[in-house]
Amino acid sequence: MSGEVVDDPWSSLRTTTQARIGLGRAGNALPTTRVLEFAAAHAAARDAVHEPLDADAFLTEVGGVGLGAPVHVRSRAGSRSEYLRRPDLGRQPDDLTGLAPGDHDLAIVLADGLSPRALVDHGVGMLAALVQAFGERYRIAPPVVATQARVALGDHVGEALGVTTVIVVIGERPGLSVADSLGLYLTHAPRPGRSDADRNCISNVHPPEGLGYATAARTAAALVAGARELGASGVRLKDQGGLELEG
Repeated sequence: MSGEVVDDPWSSLRTTTQARIGLGRAGNALPTTRVLEFAAAHAAARDAVHEPLDADAFLTEVGGVGLGAPVHVRSRAGSRSEYLRRPDLGRQPDDLTGLAPGDHDLAIVLADGLSPRALVDHGVGMLAALVQAFGERYRIAPPVVATQARVALGDHVGEALGVTTVIVVIGERPGLSVADSLGLYLTHAPRPGRSDADRNCISNVHPPEGLGYATAARTAAALVAGARELGASGVRLKDQGGLELEG
């Protein structure tokens, strides 16, 4: 019957996920509302990738966490466009003369990655949660902010600082559901040439919908402890560490 209201069985399920489910139809196409939502999500993802990090403002915020004055390093990618076209340059540092070995166990690198927006939204909160989770167990180096950076840049930073473990907090590749998600990559005994098999990853950090800072930090702390006991991170730690990790 024309004008009849039909209950939508998907409505309650949509509140439980960010995935696009039960979108409906308008003839042979999607309803206009769903098409516009998709276009807006696509635009947000593109903006998150291309908008550069305001490094000076972010360094000021990071300095307020209390780990000492942060150091800014850059990759060899000279622009955002080159960074996207040349992933290899994002893995190599341009200049690390501002870093020197010290009496530290652990380094934390805050990298813009593929979503500088994620770092702006969640980087300082994640850093503060890590500091709280580690407590007094480790000597943490002053934070490093890395721009036009890929994960492997952290290996160079960790080696330059002479730390046992490096954690790279980086903006993850935006999707059509989430454009501001962080990932944490942990590497034991960092040095250039390490591969993804040598790392442990904690992903999807973007409260309130995604993983919360405190839970991600507790997981990172458990991984650091396991890596130091085992003497390795990555696939060996997952297979042999015996860790029961939260969320």
